[in-house]
Formats: sequence, structure tokens, C-alpha cells
Amino acid sequence: MAEKKKNIFARIGEGFKKVILELKKVIWPSKEKLKSISAVVLVVIVFFAILLSAVSYFAHLGLEKAGFYDLKPTEVTTVAIPSETTVAETVAETVAETEAETTEAN
Repeated sequence: MAEKKKNIFARIGEGFKKVILELKKVIWPSKEKLKSISAVVLVVIVFFAILLSAVSYFAHLGLEKAGFYDLKPTEVTTVAIPSETTVAETVAETVAETEAETTEAN
């Protein structure tokens, strides 16, 4: 026959006991070793923070010189449609106005 499962709390308790046993097997570093490793980690973090900031700054300058930020947004015009005209008539009028503006601009 199949074994009966233990209570969920008993299984959780066994899991914690196993974790504690494994943590007792760990060889923990001394205070001096921990301080030196932490100092190295902090120096590396500061170094890369400065490096990435410099790369970001110079990339921004390069994009600015290339004119990337000078793009002008397109203008959106809205047209009020009178209730007595059809959509086809309004579209034809809008196309004609746009063509007229384009030829005037050239």
C-alpha cells in the first residue's frame, strides 16, 4: 500500500531542519576576508557606474551632434465634418487641400 503523506507543517519543519544542517556545514569567511571582498565588490560597482555614465554621456553627445534630437513632430490636423456632406466628399476636399498646400510649398 502507498505511504500516507505527512502533515504539511511536518514537511515544512523537516525542510527547515535540513536547511539548518546544511548551513552548519558551510565554511564562513573571516571578518578580514569578508571586509576585503566587500571592498573589492564596492570598488568594482563604483568603477562600472562611472564607466557606464561616461558611455551614456558621450553617446548622448554623439546623437545630439548627429541631429537625432532635432526631429520635428508631425502636425495632426482635424477636420470638422458637416452632417450633410458624405465621407467621400470630405475626403476628396481634404486631398485637394493637401495637394494645393504641397504645390504651394514647392
